Amino acid sequence: MNRSKWIITLVLAGSLLVTACSDIPMGLSTLQNRLASTAPVVQGATPIAAPAQSNSINQPAVVNSSDVLISLQNTLESIYEKVGPSVVSIAVESTQSSQNTPFRFFGPNGNQNQQQAPVVRGEGSGFVWDKAGHIVTNNHVVEGATNVRVTFSDGFSVPAKVVGTDLNSDLAVIQVSASQDRLQPVQVSDSNQVKVGQLAVAIGNPFGEEGTQTVGFVSAVGRSLPVNSSTTANGASYTIPDVIQTDAPINPGNSGGVLVNDLGQVIGVTAAIESSSGASAGIGFAIPSSIVIKVVPALIQNGSYTYSWLGISGTSLTSELATAMGLNAGQRGVLVGEVTQGSPAEKAGIKSSSQSATVSGQTVQIGGDVIIAIDGKPVNVFEDLVSYLARSTQVGQKVQLTLLRGEKQTTVEVTLEARPAENTQQALQIPNNNGNNNNNQAQQTAWLGISGATLTPVIAQAMNLSQNQEGVLVEKVQPGSPAEKAGLQAGSQQQQLNGQTVTLGGDVITAFDGTVINSIQALQAAIRQSRPGQSVTLDVLRNGDRTQVKVTLDTRPSTTQ
Repeated sequence: MNRSKWIITLVLAGSLLVTACSDIPMGLSTLQNRLASTAPVVQGATPIAAPAQSNSINQPAVVNSSDVLISLQNTLESIYEKVGPSVVSIAVESTQSSQNTPFRFFGPNGNQNQQQAPVVRGEGSGFVWDKAGHIVTNNHVVEGATNVRVTFSDGFSVPAKVVGTDLNSDLAVIQVSASQDRLQPVQVSDSNQVKVGQLAVAIGNPFGEEGTQTVGFVSAVGRSLPVNSSTTANGASYTIPDVIQTDAPINPGNSGGVLVNDLGQVIGVTAAIESSSGASAGIGFAIPSSIVIKVVPALIQNGSYTYSWLGISGTSLTSELATAMGLNAGQRGVLVGEVTQGSPAEKAGIKSSSQSATVSGQTVQIGGDVIIAIDGKPVNVFEDLVSYLARSTQVGQKVQLTLLRGEKQTTVEVTLEARPAENTQQALQIPNNNGNNNNNQAQQTAWLGISGATLTPVIAQAMNLSQNQEGVLVEKVQPGSPAEKAGLQAGSQQQQLNGQTVTLGGDVITAFDGTVINSIQALQAAIRQSRPGQSVTLDVLRNGDRTQVKVTLDTRPSTTQ
């Protein structure tokens, strides 16, 4: 049965409806000017004449507010008629669910109420990419999916297969077999041209209400969104750059849907909101189309996307940090905190911070190189560096970094390499090479069910632990996993440390059956030496207290990916 509905939430409705007189407020006049310049190119929209020039500089323009409302309504109707048939509902059965963080990534269940269930059922959104049946959605919608089904706007339902996923952009591609007339690909616009204040329309399936359209404006651009559960074997984590922020209502089930402009062109993929309640609070986030058009073709062709990698962690240089380093208080750039061993940055000789200072009552690392430009493009904050690497570089490319080393400026050439694999895959799914062939155990996977990060001195300090403390910080515990059954505790507080997002507050694993664990690699090696069904003892730091947790390892559930 087709449950398609058209629901328009007009953010400025209050301002519009109170203007019954001929003189309109500045907000509506600005909206009218925007519509007047764009409405003629939108099918079905009614052009609006520009306000007449007044003889008095202080006299407001006089227009008919009802004409503005009609034109806006025509524009929104046209957008829905054009884009609505391209947006689909995605139903999944999954063995995973998204992490409960201040940024609500709506996973397969659309909320956090079913995390105890071994199989999670739920809904998300997606949109038609091409006539070959490829459909784009969020990675967290189909992550761990064992069954995926797509329903089109006309009620036609068909099974789908996962073609490719990318954790670091939170994008995924699935594919269906459907008639050509039903496959109506979207048009994609350049998100780099998006401005704050422009019309933003979201279409998706919030709370399972298929074909819902909500309306607002672009409220910010250039945001960074932490990648859900993405940490590498060396403990690094990543963010999605150039994210679009909107006040168009986005709710559970909108994930993977579209955010479009006033021409009905996709400018982003709705992915998350910032909310303490799990429902829209007026701050939603969309993965920008500039990333979508790079990642999606690679997912279709290769099933994955390879990112270029520099190999540093750092932080934006503030006035206080600059002063502590003896630099001009107005100096901006990225202070290099750590350089990853064996990384392109280390090979190029980039220097990490090696000194400490007290800034605003906190001990911080200083003294490293300060990156002020990349390929001649100014780098004022850490996000500038991340955006350039994502937008303009590829693996094997040489880039020129302009550095401040002390008070001297120098240029370093760096050859970018492929970003290391996420430990979400490595720590949760490690081949069992113990040689035990009974019941095909040699072909099975020993599974603990956590993702985490190597405990660095910076992370330890943020958790009020000794900076010499070693171990693996548990950032996420998979629902239904051995770790969850044993009571291992995940982190709950996200914090930016040296430019990277880390989830603090979880257990710290310090030993595995008596073997010291000082890094994520050591934990991986310990699991690799184990087998499904084996009972192991973990030494754990929990809120600063030492305890032991007994865990029975299991076989990682299979997926369709």
